[in-house]
Amino acid sequence: MGVRDPLVDAWLKGINVVHRALFVQSGGRLGRKVMGMTVVELHATGRTSGRRRSVMLTAPFYEPDHVVLVASKGGDDRDPDWYRNLVANPDVELTTRGRTRSMRAHTADATERAELWPRIVAAYRGYAEYQTRTDREIPVVVLVPR
Repeated sequence: MGVRDPLVDAWLKGINVVHRALFVQSGGRLGRKVMGMTVVELHATGRTSGRRRSVMLTAPFYEPDHVVLVASKGGDDRDPDWYRNLVANPDVELTTRGRTRSMRAHTADATERAELWPRIVAAYRGYAEYQTRTDREIPVVVLVPR
C-alpha cells in the first residue's frame, strides 16, 4: 500500500460523510440525485468484522427490480471496500427515498458487463475516465430483490 492509498480512502470517506449529512439534514431533499444518477444507501455485512456497513452510492440505473452500481472508486487500482464486502456476502439492503429493501447482489459477468457498460458511460461519462486510470476492470454490480 502506497502513501497515496490512505489519502484516497480518507478523501472518499469524507465525501461520503458530507453527502450523508447533507441528505439527512435536508430530509432527503438535497443529494437525492448526483450527476443525474439516483443516490442509494447500500448496507452490507463487513467481510471481516461481520458488522453492518453503509455507504452512499450513485446508481446509473435504478429500477425497482434492477439496480446497477459501479465499483469504480474513482479509478483507483483497488476495489472499494463496499464491493469487497458484498462479494463476500451478496445479501444486502438498499435504502432509497426512505425505503429499505432486501436485495441480492452479483458482479456482472463479461457478457452482462459488455451490455451494461455503454449504458453506464452514457449515464455518466466519468466512468469511462475512471476506467482509463486503472488496469483493473471496474466491476459492475447488479442488485435484484431478494
